[in-house]
Amino acid sequence: MAEGGMSSSPYSIISEGAGVAGNICAFVLFVSPIPTFKRIIRNKSTEQFSGLPYIYALLNCLICLWYGTPVVSPGLILIATVNTIGALFQLVYILIFIAYADHRRRLKVVGLLLGVFAVFAVIVSISLCVFEPPNRQLFVGYLSVFSLISMFASPLFIINLVIRTKSVEYMPYYLSLATFLMSIAFFAYGMLKHDAFVSIPNGIGAVLGILQLVLYFHYSRTNAQLSRAPLLEPYTV
Repeated sequence: MAEGGMSSSPYSIISEGAGVAGNICAFVLFVSPIPTFKRIIRNKSTEQFSGLPYIYALLNCLICLWYGTPVVSPGLILIATVNTIGALFQLVYILIFIAYADHRRRLKVVGLLLGVFAVFAVIVSISLCVFEPPNRQLFVGYLSVFSLISMFASPLFIINLVIRTKSVEYMPYYLSLATFLMSIAFFAYGMLKHDAFVSIPNGIGAVLGILQLVLYFHYSRTNAQLSRAPLLEPYTV
C-alpha cells in the first residue's frame, strides 16, 4: 500500500475499492452453506453431507490469511480480512458438523481439523524461523497459490456435472455470479498491487466463473425451451 500522500491517490482508492468489492462478494459465498447447516441442525443429523469441503476451505483461508498479514505481505490487509472472515465461517460450519455427526465421522472430522491447525502452525513456524523478507512472501505465496488452485476442483466438478446432466440444478446462478465477481475483484486487486500470487489464481477463478455463467445461460435456456415444448408431438400418417 502506498505511503504518505500516495495513500489517498486515485490509484490507491481504486485498488482498495477492488479489495473491498472482493470482500463483499466473498461474504456471499461464505454464507451460502447456511441453509445446509440449518437443515443439519433441524434434523439433528449430517445425513449424507460431507465435512471435507469445509476442512479444505478452512486450510485455504488460513494459508491465504497468513499471506495477507503485514509480517508476510505488507499492504495486502484486505486479503487478510476476507480470509479471516472465511476461516471463522468455515470453523463454525465444521463445529456444527462435528456436533451432529455420528461417532465415526465425528472422529474423522476432529482429526482432520486438528491436522489443519497442525499444518498451519508448521507453515507459520517455517515462514518465520527459516525465511526473511522477501523470501517469506515467496514461500507463503506459492503455498497460497497451490491451495487456491486445489480449490478449483469444486467448480470444475460442478461444470462437469452440468455438462453431463445438461441441467443447472446444482449450479445456482447467484453463487456462480458471486464467484465470478469475487475473482474479478481480487484479480484487479492483485494486478493493481502488482502481486502475481493474488492475481493469477483469481484470474483462473474468473475464467471458471465465466464458464459457469455461460453454461448456466445455455442450459437454463435449453431447459426452458424444452419445458415449453408440447407434451405430445402431432402424429401423422
